Formats: sequence, structure tokens, C-alpha cells
Amino acid sequence: MSSNLVIFALALWLAAQVAAPPPPAVSLIEYYGLSKVPLSRIEEALGVKPGAPLPASKGDAEARLEAVDGVVAARLEAVCCEAGGAILFVGILEKGARLFEVRDPPKTNVLLPLELAEAYQSFLETYRDSALRPGAPGLPPTTQSRLAALANKHLRTVREVVRNSVDADHRAMAAHLLVFVKDKAAAADDLQYALRDPDEGVRQNALRTLKELAAHAAAHPEDGIKISPTWPVEMLNSLVWADRTGAAELLVALSENRNAAVLGLLRERALPQLFEMARWQSLQYALPSYILLGRLAGLSEEQIQQSWASGQRAQQLAAIEKSLGASR
Repeated sequence: MSSNLVIFALALWLAAQVAAPPPPAVSLIEYYGLSKVPLSRIEEALGVKPGAPLPASKGDAEARLEAVDGVVAARLEAVCCEAGGAILFVGILEKGARLFEVRDPPKTNVLLPLELAEAYQSFLETYRDSALRPGAPGLPPTTQSRLAALANKHLRTVREVVRNSVDADHRAMAAHLLVFVKDKAAAADDLQYALRDPDEGVRQNALRTLKELAAHAAAHPEDGIKISPTWPVEMLNSLVWADRTGAAELLVALSENRNAAVLGLLRERALPQLFEMARWQSLQYALPSYILLGRLAGLSEEQIQQSWASGQRAQQLAAIEKSLGASR
């Protein structure tokens, strides 16, 4: 659905089969959610080091982590790729830690119209083909324009589906389709509601679409699009890796103009989470949080990029931590 979508299913990891090849090797292991529980105890329970294969059973590995004293829940995510191997993200929910809470599943039997659902699936197939095959033609303009026309034709239903449909797949489709509608202010409201959807796929589509709407809002202030930072900031407490990284990317877009409300809420509610993510070894996933911390510390965009590109991340983070700690 988006060129930023990098999580792979890794079916061999989730359901090992006798005849299947060995799981991919782990190139990096990143942790989040750790505050009180010693990292050494988590590493011991995980039993995996860089260079080793991914755990044969995701569920068993999570159960071992959850047996560690002080751990309420654990979550493993394998992401492709770093140095030819998988990045293993290990999420921990400690006792007493804040948790991003989602809504109960909706129960209304409303679905997208068949012509819109079929057009969306055709759009996805065309996109995937152009993205996965080198030299394949890009999306024809008519494909997107037809989808936009149908989304606006059925706007009332799209809005109802994203909020209330019992079908998570249709809610996820609706969350993506809202990027095409003309009433983008209303779409932003629906998408912010969808950020607390019980389904991860719906939340990820909502985050990506809101990121695009944030860029549109910056370029077209006359459209009156308002995107609150409240739920993206709370998502930085999620046990789900994609919630945290997607929220950080959206918050980068929302703070592009150094919005005081966004930065103030980050300072109040998310400093530990941002520092944890900004110190990840995997640079592409660490960068959004590093940018946010630089903005919180009052660094210019040039200073942020220069310190990052020059390899001064650790020194700059130490200075930022001292600065923000002194100002709290």
C-alpha cells in the first residue's frame, strides 16, 4: 500500500514446517519498552544473538520473555533487511508501564460497495506489480483517478466503514481510500478515530494516510485540516513496533513547522520513548525520533541533519538529553 511498507510476513518464522528451509539470520536486535527490567535478563530469555537464525517459534520466544519477572507482555517483529539479514525488534511491556489502548471491535454490518472494493484491489495489484518488478510501468493516471472518483462517490459509506464496519479488511481499505477524498478535513477526523482501531492493519493505513494529509495541510492551510498529536504520541507506548515507528514518522510531519502543541506534548509524554528509539542501531528507524528530539532541543534542521550525517548521533543525543532534562 505504501513504499514505506517494509514488514514482511516471514511465514517460516510464524509456522515452522519440516520441509522448510531454515529461518533467516538476525542481523540486528533492537529493544523497546525497557525501563526497569535489566536488558541482560531479556537477552537471556530471548536466547538469540546477531548472526543466529530467527526464533523457530515466535510464540515460544514471547512466552519466555513474558516469564521474566516484571514483564507483562512481549512482542517480536522481524523486519527486512539489514546487512542481508532480518532486524528483530523486541517489544516489552513492563508492570506499571503506560500502554496504548485500542477500542473494542466494531459490530456494524456495513461494507464498502463492491465496485469500490474491486477497484481498490485492482489498484493494489497494479501498485505491487510496479513496485516489485524492475522496469514495470508505474501506476496509470486513470487507475488512481477512477479510484478517487469512486471513493468520493461513496464517501458517506467509506466514512461509516472506517469507523464502524465489523470487517477489519474493509476498515483498512477505507482508511487508505480516505486519502483520495475531497473533504480532507472530515477524512482527518475519521483517520484519527481509526488510530485506536483494534486491528493493526487499520492503524497502519490510518497513520500513512494521515502523514500524507499532514503534508497536504502544510501546503494548503486554507483547507482547514486539523490533525491532533494526542493519539500519535500515545502510540509511542504501543507494544506493536509498527505503531511506534509509524507514529514517529507522522509526528515528524506534524512538527515540520515546530508546532508548539506537538512539541509540548512530546516533551511531556514521550521523551523516554524517543530517546530509546533514537538510539536504535538501525538508522532508518532511529532517524524520525532523532529528528523529533533535535526539534525539541531547538536545533535547526541543518544542525540535526549535519550531526546525523557526521556520525555524531551519540554525542548529540547526550547533549539533547542534558538540555531537555535541565528544562523539565
